[in-house]
Order: sequence, then structure tokens, then C-alpha cells
Amino acid sequence: MQDAMQNTIPPTPRKPLSLTTVLICGGLLVTLSMGIRHGFGLFNLPITQTHGWSRETFAFALALQNLMWGVTQPFTGALADKFGGFRIMLAGIALYVAGLVVMAMATSGTAFASGAGILIGIAQSGTTYSVVYGVIGRVASPEKRVWAMGIAAAAGSFGQFLMIPVEQTLISTAGWQNALFILAVLACLMLPLAFSLREPQGATHTPGFQQTIGQAVREAFGNRNFQLLTLGYFVCGFQVVFIGVHLAPYLKDRGLTDPKIATVALALIGLFNVFGTYSAGALGQRVPKRSLLSLIYITRSVVIAGYLLLPLTATSTWVFAAMMGFLWLSTVPLTNGIIAQVFGVQYLSMLSGVVFFSHQIGSFLGAWLGGFLYDRTGTYNTVWMIAIGLGVVAALVNLPIREHAIARPQGAAA
Repeated sequence: MQDAMQNTIPPTPRKPLSLTTVLICGGLLVTLSMGIRHGFGLFNLPITQTHGWSRETFAFALALQNLMWGVTQPFTGALADKFGGFRIMLAGIALYVAGLVVMAMATSGTAFASGAGILIGIAQSGTTYSVVYGVIGRVASPEKRVWAMGIAAAAGSFGQFLMIPVEQTLISTAGWQNALFILAVLACLMLPLAFSLREPQGATHTPGFQQTIGQAVREAFGNRNFQLLTLGYFVCGFQVVFIGVHLAPYLKDRGLTDPKIATVALALIGLFNVFGTYSAGALGQRVPKRSLLSLIYITRSVVIAGYLLLPLTATSTWVFAAMMGFLWLSTVPLTNGIIAQVFGVQYLSMLSGVVFFSHQIGSFLGAWLGGFLYDRTGTYNTVWMIAIGLGVVAALVNLPIREHAIARPQGAAA
């Protein structure tokens, strides 16, 4: 009788997540997910030299990673919006660990691309910004939303700063293969963080005007602001991934052969990215986000041009890294903040994923073109010029964006 009574007692519902919990656990999750992949550029020369591969082989794998991340992000985002991000995070973590193991054991370029490109690319769509931002959008009040997104982005930036010296040390002391196995173990630490971000049942339901996924997609693609935002985000992906993947070999080609120079540069990008993303989130609550985006893109072009025109030294590289780091992912909270402000939070993860797909097409081209053009010309100069020109285009594209909530039937909530 007692057992029967116990079986009829409904389970105690989970308490709503607090913003503090989401920021801490979501920030740490993004720290690990973004931090581990940020150091992949350090594996470029050790892996290609060991296997006798061209730089294009390695670059294609990371380009494929970015493309797969972008292709799958709208779908994982839609699932997270409908069912909550917890299950998506678990699947992403499992794929992340598997991808690192495949990278370590691969003996062909195809196998390496399946691990570094396909598995980790899909894993990123379930363990980084779009899914975490969906949770933030549902928990944070509108007046704190962009600031909270900036906090999460800053956490991911800190992971980039933290993991660069860790990965360089692992490569130097344990070898690149064992380093990847150790990183797979570290990736398992994302599991308890995902459990801490598990939302209560019904948390994904938002009050006010309701849409189907198809209606939300058609509305977004027919909106000029969404179109311009998507186009500008392409440039962000191209610039940051080209630099992240090819800066280390570029420095070696130019005579700066000490690997510590590239390691410090990538670490500085991560460190100053913390300040840049937090500042963007804070300013985005008070200053038009489109203006900040335009300023970020044009400043990137100026910084890259200055770096190429000045004599190349360790100091100039570190100054360049610090300045680019401040601008690195500061576009992320601003872009997602505009999406939430214009379209609301019901499908925030999915719509962010759609815009992010454009970012990842740019990432694919930045990573792949760097290796492709280098193997054919022996220099990265052409890709540097493309990065500068695209920055100017993105600055102009973002200026006409309007951040007003879209007009909807009576009772709509944006």
C-alpha cells in the first residue's frame, strides 16, 4: 500500500533557473567548448609535419568544422527552443569527446576531417552560444539580456585565453596526440554543467504572440534587418577563423619561428576578448547596437592594415593580437541582442543559428582559403587583403539596421 502511494506521488518539479546559475554554468560550458577549439591552430604544424600533409588538408578540416557548425546550428537551435537545451548539450558533449579522440587517432586526411570537421563541428552547435543564449533569453529580463549575453561571451573568451597556454604545454610535454586525448577528458567536464542548465518543464513556452517554426523563419527571412545582420556576420566569421587558424604558420613563414610568439598572441586574443565582449554587452544596453557593430568591423580592417604595413616583430604581433582580441567576439552579444529585440525570444536559439550559419560560411572560407591560396602562391597576402575589404563592407551593411520590435498582431510579445 505504501509503495503504491509513493508511486502516485508526482515528482517534485524543478525550480526555475536563476540568472546567476545560468551565467556561471553557461559561461563555464562555453569556456570549455570555445577554449578547446581555439587552440587547434597550435596543432597545425605538428600534425601536418607528422603525417606529411599539406596545410590545405589541415585547413580544410577546420573549415569543414566551421561549416558543419553553421549548417547544424539552426536545427539544434530549433530543437533547443522547443524541448530545452539540456538534451542538445548532452549530445554535443558526446560528439565533442568523440571528435577529439578521432583527431588523435586519424592517419588520413579524410579521417582527420571526420573528427575535427564533422564531429566537433556538430558538437559546437550544441555546446556554445546559440543554445546557451536561448536559456539566457528565457531567464534574463529584457533590460539585462544583452548584458547577460556579454557575460557569457566573455566567459567563452576567457576560455580561449586559458586554454592556449594549456594546449601549448600539453603539445610540448606530452606530444600532440596525447594532448588531444587529454583534451577529450577535459571536455567531459561539460557534463555536470549541462545538468546545471536543465530547465524545468514548460520553461521554453513564452507568453504572448505564438508562431510555428515555419512562420518564424519566413518572417525573419523577409525582414531587411535580419538580411543585413546575416550578411555582416559572414565577415566576422571569415576574419576571426582565418587569423585563428593561420596566424601561427604565418609568423613562422615570416621568420618569427619561436612558437611562444604565436602562443602568446592567441592567448592575448582570448584575454582581451574578455574585455571586448563584456564591454559590447554593457554598451549594447545603452548605445545602438548597429552602430557598435559598424565600428567593430571598420576598426578590424584598420588594425589588420596597420599590422601588415608596420615592421613585423613579436611586439607588433602582440599589440595586433590584443587589439583584435578586443574586437574578436564582441559582435556576438550585439548580434544576438538585435535578434531578441526585433523578433523576441521564442525562437531565439534557432534564429541566432540561422544568422550564425552565415558566420560559419565565412569561417569556412577564411580557414580553407588561407590554406588553399597559401599552397598555390606561397603567401597569405591575398587573404589578408580580402579580410580588410570585407571589414569595410560589413561596417556599411550594419548601418541601416533598425532595432525596433517587429510589428505583429495585438498581444504580440517581442
